Amino acid sequence: MAPENAHSNNVQAIVDEEKLHKAEFLNLWNRINHKSFYTVQFDTPELIDHSIRALDSKLNVTRVQINLEYGEQTARLESREQLEQGKGFQKARSDRESAKYAPLGSVRYDLVGKLVEETGLTRATVAAILRGIAPQTFSQFRINPEEFILKAARLINDEKATQIIEHITYNRLDAAYDQDVFTRATLRGKLDVNAMEANRSLYSHVIYDSDNERRFAQELDVSDQVAVYVKLPGSFYISTPVGKYNPDWAIAFNEGSVKHIYFVAETKGNLDTMELRGVENAKIECAKKHFAAISNGSVVYSVVDNYSTLMQLVSN
Repeated sequence: MAPENAHSNNVQAIVDEEKLHKAEFLNLWNRINHKSFYTVQFDTPELIDHSIRALDSKLNVTRVQINLEYGEQTARLESREQLEQGKGFQKARSDRESAKYAPLGSVRYDLVGKLVEETGLTRATVAAILRGIAPQTFSQFRINPEEFILKAARLINDEKATQIIEHITYNRLDAAYDQDVFTRATLRGKLDVNAMEANRSLYSHVIYDSDNERRFAQELDVSDQVAVYVKLPGSFYISTPVGKYNPDWAIAFNEGSVKHIYFVAETKGNLDTMELRGVENAKIECAKKHFAAISNGSVVYSVVDNYSTLMQLVSN
């Protein structure tokens, strides 16, 4: 029997040159390709106060778990290979216990410096936050320093993100992305695993990240109201104070079929904003302000969970 070719359903998404120069796509692209710059003002005392409250109420660090294994040497060692293969000893029993404090050894942590790296705040601001938290909150650092740093940084970044949403402004730049962001991108996938053939997409195939994205692309691909759509490559992004943000989809509808012809979408399985973490929600809010600034309101950006939600937004 001939072996099955494991590469037989590998595909590469190729740009459709005809769609790349299609009027509907060019009109969409010329509205979304401009870059922008942002300005944001922080109320530092407010950020410090909110971060202290968040850490005191939400920070919960787990103790380091120590696995103990006890073994016995076999009665007779016959060869070096026996030792190399792990047959010279036998595990007799095992146990597990929580360490009262993390076994740091010679490891030393620059706690303030690490939080500065993770949050982008100044040392003075981070130090003020750490001085303000309750002693029992700060004592968790000794339990598990690595987890303390990661979780504390996440909570501080969530509070920082909330302030960003309230105080950020975007302005359009003359600089813009070139169409080579599509032709440069190398997009590969496996058919019916994370790739599907497409008719209305800018690419020959859509490379998707989830079942929800696959279902969304399938609906776009068979809709007579859609002129052309594209899953935006990672090199197309918006700058935000909490990191780069790459929107999911850009869609051009046929003129006269919907109220809002040009749409940029982010697909999520759950639209409940409480399910979106602070940083993620901040990027979405930044994207709304970015597209409003560069397109003078001619492009709608929103988060959708499925095709039906999209059609409700573009029709109202």
